Amino acid sequence: MKIFNYKRVPYAEIRAFSVHILTASGSFLAFLGVVAAAEHRFVDMFWWLGLALAVDGIDGPIARKVRVKEVLPNWSGDTLDNIIDYVTYVLLPAFALYQSGMIGEPWSFVAAGLIVVSSAIYYADMGMKTDEYFFSGFPVVWNMLIFTLFVIDASATTALFAVLVSVVLTFLPISFLHPVRVKRLRTLNLAVFFLWCGFGGYALLLHFNSPPWVVTGMVLSGIYLYVIGGVLQFFPGLGRRN
Repeated sequence: MKIFNYKRVPYAEIRAFSVHILTASGSFLAFLGVVAAAEHRFVDMFWWLGLALAVDGIDGPIARKVRVKEVLPNWSGDTLDNIIDYVTYVLLPAFALYQSGMIGEPWSFVAAGLIVVSSAIYYADMGMKTDEYFFSGFPVVWNMLIFTLFVIDASATTALFAVLVSVVLTFLPISFLHPVRVKRLRTLNLAVFFLWCGFGGYALLLHFNSPPWVVTGMVLSGIYLYVIGGVLQFFPGLGRRN
């Protein structure tokens, strides 16, 4: 009978595999979000989703720091990350939209179905990033879009319009911003992104009883983040340093 001897496992491999565990923990946070959404506790659901996104934000730099790809070449962090991203960016927000009945029956169901199917196809696109690290097509950040709809207490018409337009744009070669990796107007883009996060966090603390200035700030910052990629695409000299 062989007994596992942890001392035989190199420290580098333990450290690298721990990063995969950190990434995978996002799935459990998403599961807690599903439970909350099923019970119509949408504020709690978005807090769990926020924690999952925080994990998604830190695991990549840590993975590069400890050289996970070199130490564990047979374990694909990219595949694991895509699985977690689909659950947190797509499946959970779509489920929240359906559970909330925001668009009414049967359109909330239809909209959620369009979100999950179009997003699954998008994840198979090997050319989803441009040379400047823009996303080509709406980058299925349904967590941000659906969250914004909750914050502003969107009407059924507004919500359905936003979903349908975004589904169509998923398949069109329109650039969308990656606020961190895109260099053009990066300072402004990050500032607007953090403003959006601030408005959203405050709205969560208020349990979505958002005052008009929060709604206005959320709408304006959200529209900027939604359209600035296309603006920079059609004005290629904008934001470039000489």
